[in-house]
Amino acid sequence: MKRTLYLICCIGFILLWSSCRKDFEFQASTGNLGFSKDTVYLDTIFANIGSSTYNLKVYNSSDEDIAIPSVRLENGDNSGYRLNVDGQAGKSFDNVQLLAKDSLFIFIETTFNTNTEPLLSNEFLYTDKILFDTGENQQDVDLVTLVKDATFIYPDRDNTTGIVETLTLTIDGQQVETEIQGRELLPEELTFTNEKPYIIYGYAAVPTGETLIINAGARVHFHANSGLLVSEGATLNINGALSNDEELLENEVIFEGDRLEPLFSDVPGQWGTIWLFENSINNTINYATIKNATVGILSDGNADAAQDKLTITNSQIYNVSTFGILGRNTSITAENIVLNNAGQSSFGATFGGKYNVTHSTIANYWDSSFRQFPALLINNFVTDADNNAFITELTEANFNNCIIYGNDNPELLIDELQDETSPIPFNFKFTNCLLRFEDGSNFFNSDNYNFEDTTHYENMIFNQDPNFRNAFENDLIIGDDSAANGQGNTTFANQVPTDILGVNRTASPDLGAYQHITFE
Repeated sequence: MKRTLYLICCIGFILLWSSCRKDFEFQASTGNLGFSKDTVYLDTIFANIGSSTYNLKVYNSSDEDIAIPSVRLENGDNSGYRLNVDGQAGKSFDNVQLLAKDSLFIFIETTFNTNTEPLLSNEFLYTDKILFDTGENQQDVDLVTLVKDATFIYPDRDNTTGIVETLTLTIDGQQVETEIQGRELLPEELTFTNEKPYIIYGYAAVPTGETLIINAGARVHFHANSGLLVSEGATLNINGALSNDEELLENEVIFEGDRLEPLFSDVPGQWGTIWLFENSINNTINYATIKNATVGILSDGNADAAQDKLTITNSQIYNVSTFGILGRNTSITAENIVLNNAGQSSFGATFGGKYNVTHSTIANYWDSSFRQFPALLINNFVTDADNNAFITELTEANFNNCIIYGNDNPELLIDELQDETSPIPFNFKFTNCLLRFEDGSNFFNSDNYNFEDTTHYENMIFNQDPNFRNAFENDLIIGDDSAANGQGNTTFANQVPTDILGVNRTASPDLGAYQHITFE
């Protein structure tokens, strides 16, 4: 009986006490809100492409539970900004409750839609405000976004079925329908200029018999799973030029993803590849930066082309999720190229072919996951789904005055298969190269790793520090203390007389794409 009476008294006290509390009495805010920032910068976007999500934190530093009478965008329903307040999406909100000494998050996104608001210039600041309360108690936070105009290239989509247009390609003279989403470039799209950036959805294909010319200073951005495809009988000419500003790279042609926010600046695998399809011809790339792709350049076939299928000079490829350059039984000449940060190999010379690489820096400082292959992979075969190997000739693989280095060891794999009944050529040579190769387990014991054999290796430097300025930030300029300093062969230096920055190297050539500098 006493126990029951005690419980009744406790319950009564609790009910009486709670009836006097003001936990659920929200006072109107009085303009004393605090904010994590007074301006939210949503960085840079392209017109018609949504931004990332940004946040603003709102603080109630008072001892009272408050209700903010209104939270809204100044431009109302016409605003290109979108809010999410306390889990609710919209552009205006009433009586937003905020407990004493508490805070809430507001999430913000934007899209500038040219269908409802035309662009008045190629680049401008798009602004709005978040308004808190009204009248004398009103507070605000500015919203600022840099919007860039662009030329969009995208495949058609059937409005009824939602099916996206796919490419029909010429393969060995036959028209073949593929499942690759994209379309051929129109005649008026076969010259890319530096007037506006280009945004590509799906694969933009250079038609058979046509040439895509990309002028100095052009900027090409790809959506996810998109890229550039150079068809059979077609040609790609990228005509970048030396820039005056090493950061702006105003004259280089730059290929990257279509997300411009800093969060995406170094994310690999944002788009597909530049695909030089089999029987595309006379492709040239000069002063280009290719970054954040799945494969930087994929070059297929034409190992015995009269003129190499690809000539690439003064260019850099980095932050790719698989290969920087992947050649498959192809022919490539490369001079003053810089490769780094690839999820597999920075350079894959596979399934045989012909490769001549001079004064180039082939590095790999990938640190995002385990990688299976070294910076440089050379082989002469492919295998099918049933593990059957197909072997072809490695006509040439010459690396002259190069640096081949990285954060793994070794950074070279030479993988040769031979048909014992009918051996085929497997020709390679490294001359005046700095190479990271330490084989403590004696695993790499084939004749291809006999570094005393001058038919394959001449004037080599092994495992000495290249003294890169900041390899993990793709800054592979070498310093005074580099083991590559002054170690170049002058014959090859005279073939490529200036480095990637335009510095003459003929008097005392360094290895790699850069002449050394004194670090500050």
